[in-house]
Amino acid sequence: MKKLLSTSIEPIHLSLGLLFLRIIIGVLMAFYGYEKLMHFSEMAASDFWAKEISFLGFTGKVPLGLTIFAEFFCSLFLLVGLFTRLSLIPLLICMGYIVIVVGQFSIINSGDNGMQVNTAFVYFMIYLALFLTGPGKYSIDAQLSKK
Repeated sequence: MKKLLSTSIEPIHLSLGLLFLRIIIGVLMAFYGYEKLMHFSEMAASDFWAKEISFLGFTGKVPLGLTIFAEFFCSLFLLVGLFTRLSLIPLLICMGYIVIVVGQFSIINSGDNGMQVNTAFVYFMIYLALFLTGPGKYSIDAQLSKK
């Protein structure tokens, strides 16, 4: 009981928390990317990607491909803790783009059941926290840095 109420931060608890966070967020975002990857040609031709999304002057397949790279492949790297901070950069850019350009800085909206938070903003904040803390002790990055 004392350990549950303790306010001290032990390295093992921090590393386990980071591992849990990396796994959950990595799996959840990888599902978004996998869905886009499986329906790439349909989505690239849709009005949303062809007309509404423009990243660095490109529309259609290029921003969709970059989004799939971030959401699927970078999430898999995050999941296992390999190149963690490097893989978080495309994820931060992707979620930041969604919050700023697509969502037009709309972080809190009124929904059907009251107020709701933009999920891209939540992902952005979690990615930022992971970028600042690093992957933790239970990651491939940590194992590679020992050698």
